[in-house]
Amino acid sequence: MSIDVKLDSVSKVIRGKVILDKIDLEVPRGSVFCLVGPNGAGKTTTMRIMATLMRPSGGDVYIVNEKIDYRSLSLLQKVRRILTYLPEEADTYSRLTGLEYLRFFADIHGISEEDLKFGIEISGLSAEDLKRKTGTYSRGMRRRLLIARALMSKPQIAILDEPTSGLDVFSSVKVREVIKRFSREYGKTIILSTHNMLEAEDLCERIALINKGRIVFSGDPEEALKKTSSSNLEEVFVKLCEER
Repeated sequence: MSIDVKLDSVSKVIRGKVILDKIDLEVPRGSVFCLVGPNGAGKTTTMRIMATLMRPSGGDVYIVNEKIDYRSLSLLQKVRRILTYLPEEADTYSRLTGLEYLRFFADIHGISEEDLKFGIEISGLSAEDLKRKTGTYSRGMRRRLLIARALMSKPQIAILDEPTSGLDVFSSVKVREVIKRFSREYGKTIILSTHNMLEAEDLCERIALINKGRIVFSGDPEEALKKTSSSNLEEVFVKLCEER
């Protein structure tokens, strides 16, 4: 089994506060991997470290077998060409139409016209919607456009921080459908964070449960259910956290 992302005893301390405490993670190539935990557990910090946008205080990070040297700009540029990162707080440019927004990023990143069409398709937005300024979009529509922007280059690794955060149930389902389709059709590695345990069960082949900067479980969701004699991941999480 090939590993696309590996964290080896990674820690992060910010202003004297331990955010991550020697975490170990392995993300298999071609999998949909979920980092699951409550707000403040360390999910976003972990995602930023995986995206090479934040340097850990200790431990090692490997992306597609490359040990990340944060002093090597050439290595960072090489790694960043094969991954994309969508932060939770990202938003569209309100004065651009949906089509202008996707084309703007396609031009910046040298994305082909064919892949731009792919981005338009996976956004699920109608031709009329794409002619409207994104400032008129609902939150769910903007999020789908953002995910289309992140995936249209068909990156080897897509890192999505809380992709359905703040969305209603209908918008969340549509976003999950986009992610599932992309994974199924292209076999790329998708890493996403969520505090929604049901979402993790629906989407992910592999999970890591994180609480207070520590990994309490990493592996197959079914394995977690069996290990703790639980009926769902919420129950798994509570039981594992109570043990510590």
